[in-house]
Amino acid sequence: MKEWMKFIPASELETYNKAGLGNRLQLGGRAALVVVDVTYAFTGSEGLSLEEAIEEYSTACGPASWIAVPKISQLIEIFRSLGLPIIFTRSSPADTPFAGRAIKSNLPSDADQRSNEFPQAVMPRQGEWILEKTKASAFFMTPLPVYLVKQAVDTLVVCGVSTSGCVRATTVDACSHGFTTFVVDDCCFDRSEFAHAANLFDMDAKYASVLSLDEIKVLMLQRAGAKASL
Repeated sequence: MKEWMKFIPASELETYNKAGLGNRLQLGGRAALVVVDVTYAFTGSEGLSLEEAIEEYSTACGPASWIAVPKISQLIEIFRSLGLPIIFTRSSPADTPFAGRAIKSNLPSDADQRSNEFPQAVMPRQGEWILEKTKASAFFMTPLPVYLVKQAVDTLVVCGVSTSGCVRATTVDACSHGFTTFVVDDCCFDRSEFAHAANLFDMDAKYASVLSLDEIKVLMLQRAGAKASL
């Protein structure tokens, strides 16, 4: 059993399974990766406790961030090696005057340039799209749907932060837009272990298939091998 599943009561897991919720989805013809908000505003500096990270940035997730970041880096490299689209999201520096807050808490000030930067391990390369957004979902009032249609994408793989916030909002909207959606559990993080687990459980039941990095890697490479043999 995965670690996050241990937070879910066994009786509820059983009930959901009997109801047929959480059935495994199949990869479509072409996938894209959405890396949600993995910036210092949501990680804090490496090596800090959660309390210290929150002192640095109130939105930071602390140690959970730095457990996930190396795995996110591996996931990014899988998509790069397969030549598939990658979208990196972050908060728009211009969101406050006309769009209001993305979340109830204040994001770090625009004056702190580092807060909206990506850690080196997940730094976008030249030509990879950085999508700035004003709300939790990467889809809300952005050109993302048009881009995905143009790229002939039918499957989205989602990772990043926070599991209970922007990852969840992006996943629900991905499903609503008709994309087959996967969430990579060990490539997501949250400041709350409980919220992380509860939201993975709910997304897996209703909107996506929640897989590990190892599981999605096998699926992606199998699909790439099958296409190469055609």
